[in-house]
Amino acid sequence: MTDTRDWFPSAEEPDPMRAAQAGMKPSLPKRFYKEAGVAEKDGSFFLTLDGRTARTPGRQPLAVPARDLAEALAEEWAGQGDEINPATMPLTRIVNSAIDGVAARQAEVVDDLVRYAGSDLICYRAGEPERLALAQAETWDPILGWVRDTHCARFALSEGVMHVAQPDDALAAVRKAVEQDRSPFAIAALHVMTTLSGSVLITLAHAAGEIDAETAWDAAHVDESFQERIWGEDYEAMERRKIRKADFMAASRVYRLAQ
Repeated sequence: MTDTRDWFPSAEEPDPMRAAQAGMKPSLPKRFYKEAGVAEKDGSFFLTLDGRTARTPGRQPLAVPARDLAEALAEEWAGQGDEINPATMPLTRIVNSAIDGVAARQAEVVDDLVRYAGSDLICYRAGEPERLALAQAETWDPILGWVRDTHCARFALSEGVMHVAQPDDALAAVRKAVEQDRSPFAIAALHVMTTLSGSVLITLAHAAGEIDAETAWDAAHVDESFQERIWGEDYEAMERRKIRKADFMAASRVYRLAQ
């Protein structure tokens, strides 16, 4: 088997987002294989490099439950140049974190997602200026309405940053929704999207197909978009957001392909 731990640091960290980010090393190794492919065995689909099964940084077989996801991983590896750059392989980083980190600690990751619901981004509203408050309401109220109608969960709103305690039954409803996804790959993807957006409610709406990935990303950045319309764009902030958006889109793809 082909061990990738020299290029992708250990993903045993139970936080899928931190584990995925840890896979971006500045020192790039030379590409050591010619072809990346997929092999099926016992209902699982394995990434192969020159015919040998690849391993995660934790030395487990790099295997996923769906052929489409395995083929997407193979595309990432096939698309590398003379060097292997983990920063350009977000699907592989997320899958590594799912196999090495989430699979053995899935309950911890679910707990963390529920904690996000206790202080979800879309429950904290601006009192002024009025245009921002309206933009937040137009974007976020439909998501809260979907959560209410689909999961029978009503969330309290707060103005500004004053913490508001959410009803126990609302948090229980979020836990039930998250736990419907039993795959560590789906849970890892949900966690990455939630961490990047600051909202498990936006993430759940996207995962259910209520909103697409672009709409979900935009919904998480209503405040930033408003400020940029007033003050203009900050180049460095925009570049950082592009990287985060790429990871969000990759997590969305992992979630969809892992089903």
